[in-house]
Amino acid sequence: MPNILTLKPDDIDTIVKRSNIQVNVVGCDRKGILYAYAFAQAGFKVSCLDADPNLVKKLSRGKTPFAGSEVESKIKGLINSGQLSVTGELKKTISRSDIVIVTVPAKVEESKVDFSQVIGTLKQVGAALHTGMLLAYGEVASLGFIGGAMRETLENTSGLKADQDFILAYVPIGNAQPEQLVGPVPDLKLQIALAGKTGQEIAMTIFRTFTKDVVLMPNVKIAEIATLFMAAQQDAMAALACEFAIFCENADIDYFEMLRSSGYDDGSFLPVIDNEENKNEAYLLLESAENLNSKLRLPALVRQINEEIVKHAVSLTQDALRNGNKTLRRAKIAVLGGVKPNSNGATFIKSLSVKGAKIALHNPVSKNDTPDLGVETTSLNEAVEGADCIVILTREEQFKRLNLRKLKALTKPPSVILDLAGMLDPKAVEAEGFIYRGLGRGTR
Repeated sequence: MPNILTLKPDDIDTIVKRSNIQVNVVGCDRKGILYAYAFAQAGFKVSCLDADPNLVKKLSRGKTPFAGSEVESKIKGLINSGQLSVTGELKKTISRSDIVIVTVPAKVEESKVDFSQVIGTLKQVGAALHTGMLLAYGEVASLGFIGGAMRETLENTSGLKADQDFILAYVPIGNAQPEQLVGPVPDLKLQIALAGKTGQEIAMTIFRTFTKDVVLMPNVKIAEIATLFMAAQQDAMAALACEFAIFCENADIDYFEMLRSSGYDDGSFLPVIDNEENKNEAYLLLESAENLNSKLRLPALVRQINEEIVKHAVSLTQDALRNGNKTLRRAKIAVLGGVKPNSNGATFIKSLSVKGAKIALHNPVSKNDTPDLGVETTSLNEAVEGADCIVILTREEQFKRLNLRKLKALTKPPSVILDLAGMLDPKAVEAEGFIYRGLGRGTR
């Protein structure tokens, strides 16, 4: 096995040379798949490891619960060619690796951050760690985690020293999604920080094999807080957009028309119900502040706003049904959108179910069921057939091209559409005979 500490840039300047280096990605969720795909496309031999046997089984067949058919086809091709493999045997596989990327995230439940699963994984990785490896954390960390708990866990379980026997790096992908896997390499923007000075040149060279947009940060603490601050800024923009959208509803103004006419329609100021992209990062930042006895009042309020938007979405659903002389209880609601576990979208669906609605979910990104929601994923026609209300939850491009006339024939009259993502033209919807309501849309 090559020693990453002694590698030179010209040792990995071709695909043939990179094929001798084994990369193992621990954690086969969204960011894990991004990393696995990126390294495999760059010519490295890659294994994706996960403790969930069901996920390993699906991924071994090229199936993912969070990506569309185009991405699945790419992953399946890499697996069939032998460039990418999937396994649940962590210790054995890690012992044969040269580069390890850990993408197991901290868990956030009821605003509490739990790193126990990450630490447990790092203990297993540390037990198989050997001299000359590059080990990077590819998820988002709280302030001090990389140089503190992560470094300590790896050194204690391996008997080796970071920055001396192995390279320890922090390379968070942020909010990149598998849908970005287009072309020969993903369009990733990476910030790299090392827990020391050893291996900087080779670490930068390794990650530049699949993206040129790589920035070396001064140290891991600066990288940790920069990532958290950037996520907090995005979270604040989302909260502001939601507040403005609700204001426009009350003022009988079309928020989306305002965006278009004023030049703010670049996507950065769109209100989103299913906004969980920065949820974990927000709570990691708030925990970091709490550990320092420092108050971050605005990020805490922002998170509250972004989670309370679900209640507003439920109220809009009830209002939309009332306009069709219907009630939420026993109504069939066709929810269109990609819903992820522990997201606002999942909370929205559960809230409707608790109030007596029957939910039919159509996820255009993935046909895999989401067991924790208790909702079966169906085709568009099956979801809409007999529905009292169609709810557009997320901004999938295909929702702009819905055949409204065909859908209306499948629904239970009077037909109702609730657009929570601003995807449809209200006048076009009403011209087809639907009752229309939408987030950020005045009732006109």
